[in-house]
Amino acid sequence: MGKVLMKGNEVIAEAAVQADCKYFFGYPITPQSELVAYMARRLPEVGGLFLQAESEVAAINMVYGAASAGVRVMTSSSSPGISLKQEGISYLVGAELPAVIVNVMRGGPGLGSIQPGQADYFQATKGGGHGDYRIPVLAPSSLQEIVDLMQAAFDMADRYRTPVLLLGDGMLGQMMEPVEFPEKQDLDLPAKDWATTGTRGDGERKITNSLRLDPADLEVHNNHLQQKYATITKNEVRYEMYLTDDADYIFVAYGTVARIVKSAIQKAREKGIKAGLIRPITLWPFPELPFLETRDRVKAYLTVEMSAGQMVEDVRLAVNGRKPVHFYGRTGGMVPDSDEILAQLTQLAGGEQ
Repeated sequence: MGKVLMKGNEVIAEAAVQADCKYFFGYPITPQSELVAYMARRLPEVGGLFLQAESEVAAINMVYGAASAGVRVMTSSSSPGISLKQEGISYLVGAELPAVIVNVMRGGPGLGSIQPGQADYFQATKGGGHGDYRIPVLAPSSLQEIVDLMQAAFDMADRYRTPVLLLGDGMLGQMMEPVEFPEKQDLDLPAKDWATTGTRGDGERKITNSLRLDPADLEVHNNHLQQKYATITKNEVRYEMYLTDDADYIFVAYGTVARIVKSAIQKAREKGIKAGLIRPITLWPFPELPFLETRDRVKAYLTVEMSAGQMVEDVRLAVNGRKPVHFYGRTGGMVPDSDEILAQLTQLAGGEQ
């Protein structure tokens, strides 16, 4: 299959289909409604099922049911819709059920706007629902990367029996770019012998449940989950380092903002300011290694986000006080441009010199 020109929301949907997702339960909300519409048309073509639920709460509980049966299932929404799904996501975690959840972020809080935002970072990476839990969070910055990460998301969900969140924004959902869908690779994933598909005569009763009334039993389960998170942190960290080898100043940005930052870096280097970029691809687990490798030789870091400052906290933890960490953000659906980002760097570099 050669390259095709597609819209971001439709790329997310088709990439899920190519990853053998056969079930989708969701509810339309801007700026991801095209994803829902695409799934409604596409899934019946591959023998799958699309159902528009009566609410986001209903959708995530339908995901729970399908995931219990061991099938590949997905839901999607945008910021306030994801908030409504948080209880169900925590149930999925507690029952150790694999699923993929997509958040095409918009400006907030509340209903906010339909413009792009990145203010759901805390919700995504710190366990947005109740209880001690984490889920892998993947943040693509291009439509082609969506294709690659969607396959990884479903594989990761099955490998670790966990929900996985693909975190984009309104720009990523609405832009158009050429993409190519590679042939699927067969991976050695664990059998779903836990799935509630009937006893088939073997007499073994299978139950998926997140309720554990015995405190000692729940603690054992929580310790098991924490061990799983340690394994995910060891095996699944992803990031990009861009022009960091000789950089005096390093930007930190994710998603579409990282693309704008790359333009600012080129302009900075034309002015003689050596700048680079660390782009986290997994927002959780957060990549600490690139900061360990660079913090002793750079002058400062500058985190750029479409928020009031959320990922910057993880950057400061990774830098651990060894170098200054500065922040620049736009909120409410405002998107920073490369010139204003360059101005922030120029001001910083002037103050450092």
